Amino acid sequence: MRKFLLLSIISSLFSLVGCIDNSTNDAKVYLGGKIVNPNLRYIILSKDQELIDTLSLNNNNQFGEYLENITPGIYTIQHNPENQVVYLEPGDSIMVWVNTYDFDQSLNFSGRGSKESSFLLDLFLRNRANNDLVLNYYKIKPEDFEHISDSIHNQRLQEFEENTAKNDLSETFKKIARQSIDYEFYDLRERYTYLIKKYYPEFTKLIPDGFNDYRDSIDFDNELLQNYYVYTNTIDDYLRTRAIEFCLEKNLERDCFNVSNFNNIKRRATLIDSLSETPAIKNRFLDLLLSKAITMASNEEDLDKVIAFANSLDYSEIEEMNQLAKIQTGYFAGKSIADLTILDTDGNETTYGDIVEKKTIIYLWSANNIRRYLWQFRTIKNLQEKYPELDFIGVNLDIGQQNKWLRILNENNYALNNQYQLSRRNFGSNFATKYLYRLNFLDKNAVIVRGDIALSSSPEFESELVEFINQ
Repeated sequence: MRKFLLLSIISSLFSLVGCIDNSTNDAKVYLGGKIVNPNLRYIILSKDQELIDTLSLNNNNQFGEYLENITPGIYTIQHNPENQVVYLEPGDSIMVWVNTYDFDQSLNFSGRGSKESSFLLDLFLRNRANNDLVLNYYKIKPEDFEHISDSIHNQRLQEFEENTAKNDLSETFKKIARQSIDYEFYDLRERYTYLIKKYYPEFTKLIPDGFNDYRDSIDFDNELLQNYYVYTNTIDDYLRTRAIEFCLEKNLERDCFNVSNFNNIKRRATLIDSLSETPAIKNRFLDLLLSKAITMASNEEDLDKVIAFANSLDYSEIEEMNQLAKIQTGYFAGKSIADLTILDTDGNETTYGDIVEKKTIIYLWSANNIRRYLWQFRTIKNLQEKYPELDFIGVNLDIGQQNKWLRILNENNYALNNQYQLSRRNFGSNFATKYLYRLNFLDKNAVIVRGDIALSSSPEFESELVEFINQ
């Protein structure tokens, strides 16, 4: 199928490729291609969260440009709200073809230097499949999962050796690919550890010696992989599990698995602050954790606690957290959001006051986080069936991305009633997406009753819903 698709790609890009200067220029990189069903008239190329270039689409939805001063490494191509990684080094001439209706599955790379990006894409697709694997296999005993994860790791390594034997790959890329395979393995083990501790604690006594020895190999200052999802997912999952393990060992709280609890967030933030000396890596995780703590704050006292903690860390974006804290004061318990505007699926502007008729749960989601929104909709569907006394309203945070929002709803057969999107706001979308993990419990007048709870499929979360219903 992919071979047939590749022929179509070559054909569709023939006219564009024919316009390219075929002379080799070892000092530059050519990046071009075509986007079918584009959301915007440009794509963004970045590295380590720094903008490299903006490439415009022509009338045929094609783009192409020579890039100078490219250092070998992983870059991100972004066409909001989608993004994917590409490997670039001087001398490359890479063509990209993608259909936004099925971004990751349709994405193909061709041209000189494309085999590296194709390798990373294949690893991404397999890694995404492993997300389902962990959810299917976490119920098995640790010894059995140890064999499964070892088998996956060894298979990846074997394929890597075969790939390097057949292709002339640079030393930088081989280092990236080899480390990526290891971090995929680390994350499989880390996620399994978390799941059994949460759902099958009796299995924790059966964990073989050395099962988590990989933790000693995690490099919290790996600048080569610092913005690569395999690496960042591993660190994120490690911080979560270690914070929970510490809580369980010390018997600190009634619910150690409440990852939205300020004490849990504080433990994870303190841990990354002590483990990483690389500002870009450290600040990435501190930003996520501190943003979550702020958006979960229910009153001025809680908010002051978070800001005081943020000031105690080696964190460079404290001013952004101060701005977010000012926004959060409008979302404390007891505040009304009745007058805030949102868009319905017909593109009409309405308000929360217009749509809230009884006790309501507002959940927030973004197209940029596929794994999360798929889980959110599955979880919400089950809750809707169990608690008809409540309305569950989904609000998409991707301001201005109406076509993508509606496409996701339609492609996944999600009901359009009770689905809305953010509209006008006096703060940017970069702040809006920081509210991804927050739920708003509203009374029938659209007044916030609680906003310090994150969505969960746990019995503890359902107890919170029952308590809300009975208030």
